[in-house]
Amino acid sequence: MNGRPDAAAVEAARNLEEMKRMREIEEEILGRAPENDIGPSLERIRAVMELAGDPQRNYPSIHLTGTNGKTSTSRMIDSILRESGLSTGRFTSPHLHDIRERITLSGKPIPREKFIAAYDEVAPLIELVDARSLESGGRRMNFFEVLVALAYAAFADAPVDVAVIEVGLGGSWDATNVVDAQVAVVTPVDLDHTQILGDDVVSIAEEKSGIIKADSVTVSGVQDEDVARVLLDRVEEVGGARIVFEGNDFGVLAREVAIGGQQVSIRGLAGEYADLFLPLHGAHQASNLATAIAAVESFVGGGEQRIEPEVLTAAVASMTSPGRLEVVRRSPTVLVDAAHNPHGARSLVAALDEAFSFTRLVGLVGIVADKDATGMLEVLEPALDHIVVTRSSSPRAMRPDDLGKLAVELFGESRVTVVRDLPDALEQAVTLAESEGMGGGVVATGSVITAGEVRMLLGLTDV
Repeated sequence: MNGRPDAAAVEAARNLEEMKRMREIEEEILGRAPENDIGPSLERIRAVMELAGDPQRNYPSIHLTGTNGKTSTSRMIDSILRESGLSTGRFTSPHLHDIRERITLSGKPIPREKFIAAYDEVAPLIELVDARSLESGGRRMNFFEVLVALAYAAFADAPVDVAVIEVGLGGSWDATNVVDAQVAVVTPVDLDHTQILGDDVVSIAEEKSGIIKADSVTVSGVQDEDVARVLLDRVEEVGGARIVFEGNDFGVLAREVAIGGQQVSIRGLAGEYADLFLPLHGAHQASNLATAIAAVESFVGGGEQRIEPEVLTAAVASMTSPGRLEVVRRSPTVLVDAAHNPHGARSLVAALDEAFSFTRLVGLVGIVADKDATGMLEVLEPALDHIVVTRSSSPRAMRPDDLGKLAVELFGESRVTVVRDLPDALEQAVTLAESEGMGGGVVATGSVITAGEVRMLLGLTDV
């Protein structure tokens, strides 16, 4: 014995210290105002970035906004870029299980030690900006602003070849909008966060269009005519920018359901890509893929250079989108989907009808209180044989009794079961799905948190 500690013991002790420090950091960040409490201003995040030397200017970026599909499209863009040989940083929200999911390096959640290092780098700057803001009658940085600062610092430290950045809420006043991205992506715009962004699609589009910068390319999904006009006006206003639209400049040429996903052919900006196997369900995911391909073409070759077919084939075949119409159990089948507004629910229902054939489908639904619960339930009603209403652990979750009353009005009393706690609700939903024999299924939906917690209850924590 030489008296020196065993290498495994040293590693275990280091991991324990990292986990302890991560818990402390999470508590510090969670002690701030939540991410939906935005206090619309870029002043605080800009001040921190300037003090840090503007790390977000050390790498080119692709910036995404829209109502639904942002995270899936971000992951698709990331996958294609990585398969093309580029190192990537990706910032998305919210997370399913672990806060580190929001910040990825080359497709993987940021390691604990890098998260801690980035936080320790920006924390003194955040404290300084908080103090200045409070002195002038302002507010401290919120949860989301801190994570943006942390992500931008981590991407610079890595370093990454390109950052793929999803807005948290809106666009113009979103904390991510201190980047001047070479490519802006706008997924379909619909009603959501109306209490903050506005109660019509034009107001929402005007806020989201704020990520479009001079001398950039904007890649847009299919939009309402009024939304498209807002985007076109913004492109003209900033100068030197151009915009391409799905259905006009690029899009899905063909698609058919396949085992485990779908076979798609895409018309990109620089050419066509036939017979790609996408292991995700739904027409909306095929559209997300078309948008992702156009975004990468715009970034890498200005929209004039084809992605190498073998690169794209490999990238698409490996794509995942956890919590988005994801099968998390068999016999009976349990799916989770993060739909949290009527637009997302419509995509979910269409994909369920196309890709699955259940003899009996039970919905396990928990919705956040500030969402359009009635609108979501109206969309889900024709697709579900029964609905089990519950709540996630979120303090913002709608009370099951209140949600149950709305459900009874639409489904009728005989098709609604209210269960307060999610684990019990999942068990009840599975029992109901199996009540008429084989072939039943459960779809858990209503919020990202609901989807994430059902995943965890069934033993899935990786993303």
